[in-house]
Amino acid sequence: MKLEKMKTLVSAALFSAIICVATYIVQIPMPATGGYVNLGDCFVLTAGMMLGAGYGALAAGLGSALADMLAGYMQYAPATFVIKALMAIAAFYIFGALKKAFDGKYNIVSKIVAAVSAEAIMVMGYFGYEAVILGYGVAAAGSILGNTIQGAVGAAAAIALVTALEKASSKSKTLSSFFKAG
Repeated sequence: MKLEKMKTLVSAALFSAIICVATYIVQIPMPATGGYVNLGDCFVLTAGMMLGAGYGALAAGLGSALADMLAGYMQYAPATFVIKALMAIAAFYIFGALKKAFDGKYNIVSKIVAAVSAEAIMVMGYFGYEAVILGYGVAAAGSILGNTIQGAVGAAAAIALVTALEKASSKSKTLSSFFKAG
């Protein structure tokens, strides 16, 4: 029992680091929004689907918020922590529930619905944060397109990654133990 918990904790720490690096290092600027597209959401969703609601959320929130701080977006770090944690939680529960409901037959549909739902949380979360907390009001709607593009990239990459990891897990006892939602 202790060993399993330690493995999960180490995996969460690794995911947090991967999320931070994927967000901070891989930045494709979007001049229209002032933001950037990155691969962080791919690993946020993957962490949620693989590690579960608790550890996945913690890894997603910490890694993403740290990337914001390192990139100079300190004003977004608190919102990012909450939004990315909620994304991982949603990905875990939606993926798990649909996979179970479809008896594993429509696994790709489960991943798509989970990823799109989680990314919708991101788009709405940043819009709400910018509109209310940062005081941008209706002007915050300007970030919706950029965040939607970010979400589409993250969702597509996560679906591909989780699918590949599931295939690999069928051949590996160690990797298969990470899929909590299954």
